[in-house]
Amino acid sequence: MTASVEAYEMPKAGNLGKLKRVTRSIESPGEDEVQVAVKAIGLNFADIFAMQGLYSATPKGPFTPGLEYSGTVIHVGSRVERFKAGDKVMGVTRFGGYTTGLNIDQQYLEDLPAGWTFEEGAAFPVQALTAYYALFTLGNLNSGMTVLIHSAAGGVGLLANRMAKIAGAYTIGTVGSEKKIPLLKSEGYDGWIVRDADFGTALDRALNGRPLDLVLECIGGKIFTQGYSRLSPMGRMIVYGSARYGGRGDRPNWLSLVSKFLTRPKIDPQKMIETNRSVMGFNLIWLYDRAQLMKEIMGELKTMNLPPPRVGHTYQWEEMYQAIKYFQSGATTGKVIIKTP
Repeated sequence: MTASVEAYEMPKAGNLGKLKRVTRSIESPGEDEVQVAVKAIGLNFADIFAMQGLYSATPKGPFTPGLEYSGTVIHVGSRVERFKAGDKVMGVTRFGGYTTGLNIDQQYLEDLPAGWTFEEGAAFPVQALTAYYALFTLGNLNSGMTVLIHSAAGGVGLLANRMAKIAGAYTIGTVGSEKKIPLLKSEGYDGWIVRDADFGTALDRALNGRPLDLVLECIGGKIFTQGYSRLSPMGRMIVYGSARYGGRGDRPNWLSLVSKFLTRPKIDPQKMIETNRSVMGFNLIWLYDRAQLMKEIMGELKTMNLPPPRVGHTYQWEEMYQAIKYFQSGATTGKVIIKTP
């Protein structure tokens, strides 16, 4: 059986302005695959970096961006027992998510929690996996620890705070605008900082003598350095992004990127030994290639019984480019979602 779906496709990485809508055929799912009619798509910084050619995992040649989605099962392969036609699901994919339909191995799908909308489902998998892996798998988070969470009003930041509070941690969130502080208060952050030239002093005030045990770092530059310098002995910094390399244009500003790369923070391993501090990094593509670990984390997330993620902005399918540009602006809170036709 062959059907047709719509998708957004990049002819090659480098200029997100060349993203275009295409119609393509979709075959019957393989024996371990599920065919999903996609209802909602979540945007991620990795999507932007991939389209601009700044993400090492980006496919060569034409590709469809997108890492997470939700939708309804249409067909299942012969060896699929967990899902059936009509089931509501959410899932991750190694690119290919900007589409109205796809075939995906069943191990990358989860049931949409009861009561959740498709928009909420598409806002969860990538952010939740990132936050959990950073906090618990790498960060070894325990009750009473102090956690600094950058981009605190974004999808990862909000979920990370909810998870950290469940674990009994003290959380401090950072944002780029004072307008986002009321959201942090409503989400239960214990402290908050607007990132500016006086960030180090503001962090000292927010800590108020508390040890800084864990940092979820996704900013880079001086913010990275100032956070690392305040880590307590046995403190860990988990790096999962570097927003300073992101721009608001369709194409990268290579001159600016080279300058930022050459002036990037550098850590002396000897000093790490002397101060007993650690820096650890990861990206979700690595986790995607370890499906069993991903399944285990999703199981742990279910036991947390988290409320639905915050959907901050919703766009229609034909508004994909506008959604991406707004996402780049830094003005968003929560998750940016695209609804399919």
